[in-house]
Amino acid sequence: MDVAGPPPAGACRASEVLGRVGDKWSLQVIFSLGNGAKRFTDLKRGIAGISQRMLTVTVRGLERDGIVTRTIYPVIPPRVDYELTPMGRTLLDAAGTLVCWAHAHLDEIEAARTAYDAREQRGERASTA
Repeated sequence: MDVAGPPPAGACRASEVLGRVGDKWSLQVIFSLGNGAKRFTDLKRGIAGISQRMLTVTVRGLERDGIVTRTIYPVIPPRVDYELTPMGRTLLDAAGTLVCWAHAHLDEIEAARTAYDAREQRGERASTA
C-alpha cells in the first residue's frame, strides 16, 4: 500500500467513514456481532462500560452506514435484534484484530502511560527527532 503522495479523491469522505467504524464503541459492537444477531440488552451486557445512550447512538450510526441491520419483531414485549450486514461482516477481521491487539497490550500501554505521566510531572520530556 503506497501512502506517499496526495490523498486520493474521496479521502475526506473516507475519513468520515473511518471515524464511524474506527471509534472504540463501533469496533466493539462489530466484534460482538461477529457471532451472529444479538438483542440490544445482550449487546450492552457484552460491551463493558458502554451506556445505553452510547450503544443506541452507535448502532444507529452503524445502521445508517449499512454495517448493521435492525430487525423488529412484533411481539410483546417488543424484540429487536441487531446483526451485521454482508458489508459489515467484511469488517470483522479488521475489528477483531484491533480489539484483540488492544486486549493483548493493555499492561504495556498502562505502563507506558504511567512512565509518561511520571516524566511529565517531573517536567522531563522524552527526546524526539
